[in-house]
Amino acid sequence: MKKSIKFGIVAAIAAMVAAPLVPSAATAAPTAGAAPASTAATKSGPTSIAYVEVNNDQLANVGRYQLANGANAFDVAIIFAANINWNGSKAVLYNNDKVQATLDAAATQIKPLQAKGIKVSLSILGNHQGAGIANFPTQAAASDFASQVAATVTKYGLDGVDLDDEYADYGTNGTPQPNQQSIGWLITALRAQMPSKLISFYDIGPAASSLSSSSSTIGSKLDYAWNPYYGTYSAPSIPGLSKSKLSPAAVDIQNTAQSTAVSLASRTVADGYGVFMTYNLPGGDKSAYVSAMTQKLYGQAATYR
Repeated sequence: MKKSIKFGIVAAIAAMVAAPLVPSAATAAPTAGAAPASTAATKSGPTSIAYVEVNNDQLANVGRYQLANGANAFDVAIIFAANINWNGSKAVLYNNDKVQATLDAAATQIKPLQAKGIKVSLSILGNHQGAGIANFPTQAAASDFASQVAATVTKYGLDGVDLDDEYADYGTNGTPQPNQQSIGWLITALRAQMPSKLISFYDIGPAASSLSSSSSTIGSKLDYAWNPYYGTYSAPSIPGLSKSKLSPAAVDIQNTAQSTAVSLASRTVADGYGVFMTYNLPGGDKSAYVSAMTQKLYGQAATYR
């Protein structure tokens, strides 16, 4: 996710999407992954997403937020972020020291969340080396990278992967430019290799442009997609993905005004969307901010425990 977007551009997209008001069919329980919830407490409303910058903050903090009835305030925690590196001949999955430390500390950072029923995904994005999700030159190359991702998901007991088309710097190191088929090849390979895992998409970059005009067959292999521009409201347009799988709202918890977050939460529910995406959950108690959102999303306050 671009730092210029995350920490500066919250009004870069002025167009707001006005969707018809329909009752939401979505529930807050994610549809894939293996870890069962250990609590009977449930909630009705959008699936809530929490990205965590593990370079700065602890993933386990996601599990400390509960609604008044004991249900989880967040449903999916996303480790931000692993990278796509270029080794001179192909794309390779790479974890920096903080991401690797989080994965290695699965017993304290990942499994406790899963025991609560919170899914844990790994975000992947480019690393300024020319490799990304939009420029696999062949279906075989996309499948090879999907195998690397699937192996990591399996090794660390994760619930899925999040795809983000940023920081690739396509063309660097003699790498190819983006093509129309790449993201579809990757999603198809990931779904084949991880049939029961979550695959989400951060709707930005050349991959987003390709998906917007792709077949519904490809889009239907995704679980979720969301708006990448914080402080705004704009639903992704991906054939095959219904409103129940989309977040038009994008909230940076450390940089989006609380009043804006509340407005976006209210609009998400009113417009019948099934996902609500937040980024940058910090360490420490932010329950006042989180509670302001959950009151609109679920009709319950949130506490930090």
